[in-house]
Amino acid sequence: MPLSPEEPQIHASVPGPRATPASGRTAQTPRPVPGPRPAPPRPSRPGTAHGTAVPAQRGSRAQAAPPAPAAAGPQIQLIPAPADGALDAAEEAVDLLLDSGRAPGDVLVLTTGEQHPWAAHELSFGEKTYWAQHDAREDVFYAAASAAGRTTGRPVVVVAVNGGADDDAVRALPDAMAKAGSLLIVCGDPQRINSLIGSGA
Repeated sequence: MPLSPEEPQIHASVPGPRATPASGRTAQTPRPVPGPRPAPPRPSRPGTAHGTAVPAQRGSRAQAAPPAPAAAGPQIQLIPAPADGALDAAEEAVDLLLDSGRAPGDVLVLTTGEQHPWAAHELSFGEKTYWAQHDAREDVFYAAASAAGRTTGRPVVVVAVNGGADDDAVRALPDAMAKAGSLLIVCGDPQRINSLIGSGA
């Protein structure tokens, strides 16, 4: 609550007894000394009554907070490529990200069709070992788009639309967007991608 300027305090002057004249005349009886004059009542400030602060009712002066702005989604980048070249385009995108300074653990790659060779190789040792590498977040991680629900979010998600059923691809795009913190890169045939987005709307 802002502080109000202090009001000046008014003190009543108290006249002293009159001096006795130096002549031989008998001094007059001194007049009674008047007591201090009562100070005039201070004007009531807003929110006070009879000088006593009255607490404001809740909500009387509070203003409703403006709604928080909706969180901005990730930036989306489309890299045109045929279905059989989408995986290569995704690989090139990952190389560019790493060259630009992105940490390997910042990148997740999802495939709608055939698994990335690294994922297929690591899965051959068992899913427990495979997902442990994902949880460690020490390197780029490759997974099938159908397993996007098992993955955790990363700053960058790259989706290779390299085949697969349309239903799987339709689900993959919103899942990938939800996982991407700042950038979503989609590699594939623009016409098919747009049709998938339209059918998933």
